[in-house]
Amino acid sequence: MTSIPIRRALLSVSDKTGIVELGQALAAKGVELVSTGGTAKALRDAGLDVRDISDLTGFPEMMDGRVKTLHPVVHGGLLAVRDDAGHMASASEHAIGMIDLVVVNLYPFAQTVAKGADRDEIIENIDIGGPSMVRSAAKNHAYVAIVTDPVDYAIVAKGETTLDDRKRFAAKAYALTAQYDSTIASWFAFADQGERFPETLPLVFKRGEELRYGENPHQSAALYLPTGPAAPGIAQAEQLQGKELSYNNYNDADAALELVSEFRDGPPTVVIVKHANPCGVATAETLVDAYKAALACDSVSAFGGIIALNRPLDADTAQAITDIFTEVVVAPGASDEAKAIFATKKNLRLLICGELPNPARPGLMLKTIAGGALVQSRDSGRVTQDALKVVTQRAPTGQELADCLFAWTVAKHVKSNAIVYAKDGSTAGVGAGQMNRLESARIAAWKAKDAAEKAGWAEPRTIGSAVASDAFFPFADGLLAAVEAGATAVIQPGGSIRDEEVIAAADDAGLAMVFTGMRHFRH
Repeated sequence: MTSIPIRRALLSVSDKTGIVELGQALAAKGVELVSTGGTAKALRDAGLDVRDISDLTGFPEMMDGRVKTLHPVVHGGLLAVRDDAGHMASASEHAIGMIDLVVVNLYPFAQTVAKGADRDEIIENIDIGGPSMVRSAAKNHAYVAIVTDPVDYAIVAKGETTLDDRKRFAAKAYALTAQYDSTIASWFAFADQGERFPETLPLVFKRGEELRYGENPHQSAALYLPTGPAAPGIAQAEQLQGKELSYNNYNDADAALELVSEFRDGPPTVVIVKHANPCGVATAETLVDAYKAALACDSVSAFGGIIALNRPLDADTAQAITDIFTEVVVAPGASDEAKAIFATKKNLRLLICGELPNPARPGLMLKTIAGGALVQSRDSGRVTQDALKVVTQRAPTGQELADCLFAWTVAKHVKSNAIVYAKDGSTAGVGAGQMNRLESARIAAWKAKDAAEKAGWAEPRTIGSAVASDAFFPFADGLLAAVEAGATAVIQPGGSIRDEEVIAAADDAGLAMVFTGMRHFRH
């Protein structure tokens, strides 16, 4: 494949990692080095002969460095089509020399925002000349190489480039400017202007890894990571062992982490998820007891599930978890003893997520639909005990109230229609994703009976439980199913035109019921 020699290179970088070594390699190939400001100084300090950009353009750097490469001599040298006689005649007439290689990385805008700089400093870190050179060089990639990634320094250090090299460099360069402009536009829209839904939503993600397949084997998939600031989560977790994660593993592990994060400031808590729905959640004095209680809720569904913990994994809990097949365990950390126990299960993935994400954090959620996308704010809504409204003749006891709030927290993370029974800080039965609320209530109660039979309990844990409904009961039948299951307290949003009918049914059954005024649909 024919290569084009590099005769003149323009080097202008903010991050100077590797730039001296590149300059040395190019100089050894007889390449003329042109540079700016701090980059030129770094090269000269290494003993290299460097031509200042001001010497090339005939104009000094000015306005605190804002104007230095924005000049026809620079962009003419980048944009000229080498085999176009008219272009070359213009270049000759105006003494414009060709530039064969540009090495640029941009002002650290995102890093400046992340460190909490004031507005003036943030604005000063919007690069103008750099992106302009990147775009000019990338457009003319038939003749010019644009390098924006230090990983590619070794390729151009040879002193020549192929067309395939330059095409790949150009693609990376335009991806960089798209990312850079997106970051700036996002800062202006959200941080500077305080918009909730800007007219244009600038989103750029960088591919992390390609996955074996998607939700099903005939689908392809990849993990993409945000290029700007983001709350840490499953995508940033460190995998300590086990085979690579699948699309479904990521999805389920995210659901588990989001739910367990609701309890990040609470007692030891364990969440077990299957197909993005919690099948068991429990809090206890120890992590292992919480795990055993969560498992007992639905040990059948827990097989092959995803487990999330709000405490570092300890040896006792690790040993208990290995008693059945588990796909993934997510924890803030893990003891050496726990790691050693898991090491005997080569297919079990252990993800260390560090600090749990804040469940009340702001943010946007995006769902693609045919022809577009739906964007909404995260469901960061939470209710406190003081916000509850008692609507029945009987008020809940302290324990019933605690179980109501526990069940309500879990129901927020269950696919609608969602019904969750809870007792003594543990789920008793979960009904998820049904087309009507009555069926969810019945399924959750059936699961509780099944769990009691498997555990050898005298009665299902729905007896004396609290029940949460993610949205209002449109009819009394769903509430009556909860009564039949043995629930004694109910938490629900309220707001149905039949609220009075439902309240009357609760009073007739001697239930205590509270309204939250907030629903948690999850589709």
